[in-house]
Amino acid sequence: MQPGNDDYLLFVRKAILSPVVPSFQSRALLMELPSLITQSRVMFFDTDAGGVVHNIAYLRFIEVNRSLLAERLGFPLAKMLDGGECPVVVRTEIDYLRPAKLWDIIEIHGQLDSFERTRFWCSFKIVRPSDNKLLVTCRQTLAVVKLPEMKVMRLPLHWKQDFGTGEQGSAALGSR
Repeated sequence: MQPGNDDYLLFVRKAILSPVVPSFQSRALLMELPSLITQSRVMFFDTDAGGVVHNIAYLRFIEVNRSLLAERLGFPLAKMLDGGECPVVVRTEIDYLRPAKLWDIIEIHGQLDSFERTRFWCSFKIVRPSDNKLLVTCRQTLAVVKLPEMKVMRLPLHWKQDFGTGEQGSAALGSR
């Protein structure tokens, strides 16, 4: 594949924008917390002059995964915003373990980690499939707020039924 070729452009578009959707067993039966794997290619604008990914670019990769994961959590973002509700990040903890480099293909693994009445936690890891190296681990605390007053909303009542108690932790992504 050569740059400028239609197959190449399609590959790049898929590598940047398309989620890799894992096959799911029944969540209701296994009480698994929702998860999602997305894939991205490191582009020039993600890197510094040495071809190493900027620390802020990892948060953008995570943002894409988390936004798509929101749909699995029953949060249709466009509809929520129309209704004046918005999930917001309250806290981010991130560990940069190894650098991704220009043109690497990376996978972003995201999962609902746990939840309470008004807060929920998502865990993420970024890996480079070519050498199976773990590059980044991240955990974020989120809440849903009512706009414009920024009033914290209660999480959907069906979460307990759909996802269990919310106390499973980050076993699927590996605890830190």
